[in-house]
Amino acid sequence: MQTLARHRIASLTFSLLCSLLPAAMLHAAEEKEPTTIAQALQASAQQHRPVLVDFQAVWCYSCYYMASHVLGGADWDEVKRKAIVVEADADSPDGQLWMKKLKVSFLPSYIVLDANGNELGRVTAEQPREKFYPQINAVLATGNTLDSLKINAAKGSVDAVAGVLEAFQARDEGDAGQAWFASLPPALQQRAHQQGRVTLALDQLALAKSVEAADNRGIIEHAQKVLSQDVGCLRPYVLDHLLEASSKLPEAQRKAVLAPQRQTFDHYLDSQVLVTKPACADQRSAVVASADLDKALGDATGEASVLDRAIQLTRQRLGNQLASDRNLADNLRAYLVRAGRAGELDDYQRKLIAAYPNDYVYAYRYGRSLVDAGKPADALPYLAQAADKAYGANRLAVALQQVKALKALHRVDDAKKIAGDVLETNGPWFPKQAAALKAAVNA
Repeated sequence: MQTLARHRIASLTFSLLCSLLPAAMLHAAEEKEPTTIAQALQASAQQHRPVLVDFQAVWCYSCYYMASHVLGGADWDEVKRKAIVVEADADSPDGQLWMKKLKVSFLPSYIVLDANGNELGRVTAEQPREKFYPQINAVLATGNTLDSLKINAAKGSVDAVAGVLEAFQARDEGDAGQAWFASLPPALQQRAHQQGRVTLALDQLALAKSVEAADNRGIIEHAQKVLSQDVGCLRPYVLDHLLEASSKLPEAQRKAVLAPQRQTFDHYLDSQVLVTKPACADQRSAVVASADLDKALGDATGEASVLDRAIQLTRQRLGNQLASDRNLADNLRAYLVRAGRAGELDDYQRKLIAAYPNDYVYAYRYGRSLVDAGKPADALPYLAQAADKAYGANRLAVALQQVKALKALHRVDDAKKIAGDVLETNGPWFPKQAAALKAAVNA
């Protein structure tokens, strides 16, 4: 996770004035940036500015993209003048609580709150600058809350109907969205059905409902409907649903389901992703989905080709400066993993650890890969390095790999001690991860 840019003092006059103030007065005059959502809400009540919560995680490659390419410069400075910006870590207890409260299902997510913690609007997933700022500025300017959109929809606004449906879709609330639409007057429903934006949103809600119900037949049906429309940068995620839902079909039947997606997805990849200036921020999901589609269709050459192409293009853009763009650097790691280039990956992961020494992520991932490769003794130093920087949910994940490595080396007492210390520090938080750690100790 990269620290967001701080305000710079733009006025030379102000700088000179500050230099003349006693240190205590200068310190008191500084505005302390909030570090929790509660602090931000308190400041919001005092300053009469909304709160913008940046939900992220240190392992989130989409968050790397936003930090490197979007959350900076004059546009971001202007957002921070309009709103109180606070980061919320998905691996922290506070972040987890607010994610559940606000029904955050994507990282990153940018949610605007009023002083009472009520949502005014959100932007989900990574976006290029030219898409992100119009969206977030519109929320900050108008506060398009779900309730206000519903009111406008009830007055007959088809655009508001689409906005409500898209809001439900962003929250993965298929049932609620469909029920709300069904409650509208039939004449308004009929008019709304004539707008492509509404049709797409309804199909996406139906897909979300099928995914929630683990209804593979429904997922296949609704994913095909969504993919037949201009779904833009969401295409890889919908294709992922189709790939997974069709995975248990007989091979010939599955190929018949998937084959129609090949040409459309190739065009999407060639025109919006694997280009000098990608229109879609999440290039990784597109590349991996394309490779998965080729594999499912039995096209090993196509699978290798798209991965080789992505690896070559990423290396050209990144050069040897791994620390210059973490999103690209991490994408390259993912492509090497997916391509099965074990030798290159081993060396590259060590370079990533050196390039990003201040968090747990790459030491943990490399250590985990060594555990999976049957090299527990080699894994332990990297896992120890990761443990020193781990916290919250990721502390439990690191400990789980340490326990596996130690038990493989028949160091059961050491495994129990590490697990016990971490569980004591963790307290009642993250029960699923804690249960997995306990199970590993007792296995």
